[in-house]
Amino acid sequence: MINNRFFGKRRPDAPRPIPPGQYQEDGFPVLSAGPTPKVDTATWEFTIDIKGSTVASWSWDALNALPQTDIHTDIHCVTKWSKLDTDWCGVTIDTLLKDAGIDPPAGFAMAGCDGGYTTNIPVADIVDGKGMLVHTFDGQPLAPEHGGPVRLLIPHLYLWKSAKWVRNLRFMDQDAPGFWEGYGYHMYGDPWREQRYSND
Repeated sequence: MINNRFFGKRRPDAPRPIPPGQYQEDGFPVLSAGPTPKVDTATWEFTIDIKGSTVASWSWDALNALPQTDIHTDIHCVTKWSKLDTDWCGVTIDTLLKDAGIDPPAGFAMAGCDGGYTTNIPVADIVDGKGMLVHTFDGQPLAPEHGGPVRLLIPHLYLWKSAKWVRNLRFMDQDAPGFWEGYGYHMYGDPWREQRYSND
């Protein structure tokens, strides 16, 4: 397994701050915009689109055949809870782009998911080890209610940017709002700057 140094291993007993306005949560609350979809890994597929065309795709088996990365990180929900010292495994966006023979595009990406959910992210925030597709949480397959079989994970942003049940990344030249952004959530979502809503 590859240990991604961007996320950094921390001693569990090392005291550290959490973002302003957050409280520490020992559980893992389930929050979703709609019902949990039923996803069959036998037909699951993830795609990358550039300029309206699909340029790469992976089946469940193909995704799991790529180099896997273990990460240890904190996560922060816009509803003001933070969960510390979480453990995940999956495939970095860098690995996907390399496997597809694609240089990281400039600009922005829109994550598309089962159920029609979308969220926008600057490309700079998902490359260089900052974003990945995860399928394992705490040593177990990622539960459907938490986005399994695969969710996006971008732990330095609020968790709504880590889209559940992700199926697609569409690269764009210009930024555009996703689902929650269209309802007034912040276009970026930095928990350390409390960027919860569009006027923050």
